[in-house]
Amino acid sequence: MARTRPVIGLTADLVGEHARLRDTYLRTVEAAGGVPLMLPPIGALREEMLARLDGLILTGGDDIDMRPFGVPLHPKAECMAPPRQEAEFATLRTLDAMPELPVLGICLGMQMMGVHRGCPLIQHLADVLPDADRHREDRVHLVETGLGSGPVRSWHHQALAGAGGFEILGHSDDGVIEAIHDPARRFYVGVQWHPERTEDPTLGVGVVARLVEAARR
Repeated sequence: MARTRPVIGLTADLVGEHARLRDTYLRTVEAAGGVPLMLPPIGALREEMLARLDGLILTGGDDIDMRPFGVPLHPKAECMAPPRQEAEFATLRTLDAMPELPVLGICLGMQMMGVHRGCPLIQHLADVLPDADRHREDRVHLVETGLGSGPVRSWHHQALAGAGGFEILGHSDDGVIEAIHDPARRFYVGVQWHPERTEDPTLGVGVVARLVEAARR
């Protein structure tokens, strides 16, 4: 039986010798009715970590090193630490066999969900979008999605160029893919914005609350 307050794992970043996670993620999961649990970037243990969770958030962070996927690295890319990337893709491989575990990918998390499935990645939005900086530094822009429409906060310079086997749930007002999901799974959703820093109740804590509700069932 699921817990009254489901345990939601959040993947931690690796900065130097420190595994870390912004407090806004933890507080948003708490506000949405879940118990946040930070997962260290140890790929060999991710399967055991996932087995103890009711739901999972793949958090934001630095860029994906695309070279292991046969794609040259863009000169503007600032890659996450290799142990984190190893742990995140180990997580995604494990999730392939866990379709019942609810998953939310945020920013980088959504991009990794897509890259894992073979979706193309725009490594630098400014190459294809004249006003790409409006997606950086927590600036507010509008989205229209199946999860709700309105103002959101973003901080990214990369984005999915296509959704592959995912269903696209919405775009920003300048055409960037902002939300995806896998309709064949219980709850497998990615959003390009940062709901943990978005004030709009539907597109902010409300997105995380959808994950928490799925984790209760």
